[in-house]
Amino acid sequence: MLRYFAIGLCLLAPHGLAAPAVIPANDHDLAYSLGASLGERLRQEMPGLQLDALVEGLRQSYQNQPLSLDQARIEAILQAHEAQASKAAEQAEMDRIQAVESRFMASERARQGAQALAEGVLYTEVKHGTGAQPKAGGKVQVRYTGKLPDGTVFDQNQQPQWFSLDSVIEGWRIALPHMTAGSTWRLVIPSALAYGAEGAGDLIAPYTPLVFEIELLAVAD
Repeated sequence: MLRYFAIGLCLLAPHGLAAPAVIPANDHDLAYSLGASLGERLRQEMPGLQLDALVEGLRQSYQNQPLSLDQARIEAILQAHEAQASKAAEQAEMDRIQAVESRFMASERARQGAQALAEGVLYTEVKHGTGAQPKAGGKVQVRYTGKLPDGTVFDQNQQPQWFSLDSVIEGWRIALPHMTAGSTWRLVIPSALAYGAEGAGDLIAPYTPLVFEIELLAVAD
């Protein structure tokens, strides 16, 4: 008897768990629901709105009544608000990105063996060299790998490559004159000494600090 009772419960379960039927909305409830949805979105996006003015504009427009403001002024106000909101969003995103960079640079400064050069360039000596040091405006022969903070390689050259120090990013111009031929350094370069607020195409986003491992092979005037 117990087995049949259990089977009966199983057969009834889908009906018992079915979602309750939706009660058809009347005109009042539909309008209220739309208003509640709109109000929630406006509360999140535009806190502090004058609700009386909002309702007045909504009512006049919906009922096709003469508006309290002419259309040209309405369009100008909305365009100005859109521009202001866009600027605020861009500033918030910039602040977020710069905060991420600040945290990254702080963690790099705390790494064992990290030392600081001018304007915040960080270096760690991986291999000591005893050769000549580059001169400002001179040339260097290097092998290097460039990485983003997340470890993504954006540039590398494992074949010896000559560069003029006048042609490289500022972070390199600061660091390489302190190196000696035969040495290998790990460099961490703040975005302001790399590609800054502009970034570099699709490879390097704005305000991105860069990490390089550079082997200095030779120097020339």
